[in-house]
Amino acid sequence: MNFFLSSIASACGLVVSLDPELLSVVRLSLLTSLASTFLAAVMAIPLGFYIAYGRFRGKRAVITALNTLLSLPTVVIALVVYAFISRRGILGPLDLLYTSWAIVIGQIILILPLITALTIAVINRVDPRYRKTAKTLGANDFQAALVVLREGRFGIAAAVISAFGRVISEIGIAMMLGGNIKGFTRTMTTAIALEYDKGSFTLAVALGIVLMATSLAINIFFNLIQGESHR
Repeated sequence: MNFFLSSIASACGLVVSLDPELLSVVRLSLLTSLASTFLAAVMAIPLGFYIAYGRFRGKRAVITALNTLLSLPTVVIALVVYAFISRRGILGPLDLLYTSWAIVIGQIILILPLITALTIAVINRVDPRYRKTAKTLGANDFQAALVVLREGRFGIAAAVISAFGRVISEIGIAMMLGGNIKGFTRTMTTAIALEYDKGSFTLAVALGIVLMATSLAINIFFNLIQGESHR
C-alpha cells in the first residue's frame, strides 16, 4: 500500500513539474492521434455520405464489411501495414517503418471504418425531407449534402471524437509499426508498457494519469456534443 501511494505521489510530481520526457511522450501521442483522426475523418465522412445516399450493387455488403472491420484487431492491422512498409514491402523504399507516419497510417486504417459506419448511421437518422427540400430549391448534390451535414453535425462530431479516443489509447499499432523509439515513436501506451516491463512505475503511472485525464476530457466533450444534439 505504501509503495502504491509513493508511486502515485511521485507520478503526480512528474506531471506537475512538467517532466521533459513525459511531455515528449504526451506530445507525440497527441500529434499522431490528431493527425490520424483528421486524415481519417477527411476520407471517411465523404465516403459515409456516398454510401448512405449512393445506389450501387453490393451496398449492403459494403456496410456489412464496414461493421465487420470495427472489430478488427489492431495487431492484424499492424501486420498488414508492416508487410507493405517493411524493407521488402512495396512501400519499403519510403522508409516509413518505425516512424510516426507508420503509426498514423495504421491508426487511419483502424478508425476509417469506425467514422464511416457512424457517419452512415447519423445520415440515415437525418430526416430525408431536408435533402429533398434542398434539391427542390435548386441545390446540387454537394449543396444538399452540406444541408444534411449541418443537421447531423453533432452526431458526426461525436463519431470523430470517438475515433480519437480509440487511437489515443491504442497500443498494438504504435508498438509494432513505431518500434517504441525514445524521442521519436514512443507514445503514452507504449511507454507505459515499457516502463512496466522495466519495473519503473513512476513514469508509467504518470502517463496513465495523463491518459486517463485525456479520456475524461474526451468523454466530457462527447457528452457536451450529445447534449447539444438533443436540444
